[in-house]
Amino acid sequence: MTPSSNRHLAGILLMSVAVLGFSLNDVLGKWLVATYAVAQVLVLRSLAALLILAPMIAREGPVRLLRPPRPGLQWLRVACGTLEVTAFYWAVSMMPLADTMAFWMATPIFVALASALLLKERLEPARLAAVLLGFVGVVVALGAGLDHGWLPTLVALGGMMLYSGYLLATRELRGTSATVLATYQMGAALVLGLVLAPFGWVPVAWGDALLLMLLGVVGVAAHLAVTHSLALAPAPVVVPWQYAMILWAILFGWLFFDEVPEPGMLVGVAIIIAAGFWLTRLELRGTRRG
Repeated sequence: MTPSSNRHLAGILLMSVAVLGFSLNDVLGKWLVATYAVAQVLVLRSLAALLILAPMIAREGPVRLLRPPRPGLQWLRVACGTLEVTAFYWAVSMMPLADTMAFWMATPIFVALASALLLKERLEPARLAAVLLGFVGVVVALGAGLDHGWLPTLVALGGMMLYSGYLLATRELRGTSATVLATYQMGAALVLGLVLAPFGWVPVAWGDALLLMLLGVVGVAAHLAVTHSLALAPAPVVVPWQYAMILWAILFGWLFFDEVPEPGMLVGVAIIIAAGFWLTRLELRGTRRG
């Protein structure tokens, strides 16, 4: 295998680990937002994450933290990531876990299209056809999602687009320290949570407080894995592996919440996944030729 192939495989492995971590976070988050406000979830998970990051932050030093490269893009990434997390917790409080994740599964389609438009990555006819197929899947999934009402659908769709922007910005900032990226991400979520906290704060039981902080521990590990994954391989190679999230969401939703996704949603997800893996195959074939 070539060094490029080894880096791509390592990136795929890291993305798969991140997907499992995010899926576990999703289950905990859905469980907790049934009782607590989204702001409380953001505050406690961010505090736990920053505590985990503290030794790495100390090693990084104040200069790198206070003067990151490309600050404008850093803040754009932070805004997209923070609002995306908020949108996800809001959406999952109104919809089944698998249905919510179905919207996020359209991310690779938007990433591939945006990579061509914004990052000037090539989008030959075969890749364009895969993107169009994925768009058909999104339309089918959206039709099923509308059964839950227009507000959950809009929140989930907006969250998916924000997540696409977050991934693209992360790819462009791949030379930046993962510690810096994670610190800014968790710090921004903490600030937003504190701003929203006065509106509906509920006393937290000790057991739930530990679960809320576990969200931060697992979340920061998953964020670091995503950052390293995108540094090792191009976005179209590793992002489609996030499709495993829908499989975890269906399994966890059935096990913990007695949720069964609608047939229309499953059909849309199947089309999106097929398009995503088609994109991955095309990208890997182009890499081997290169």
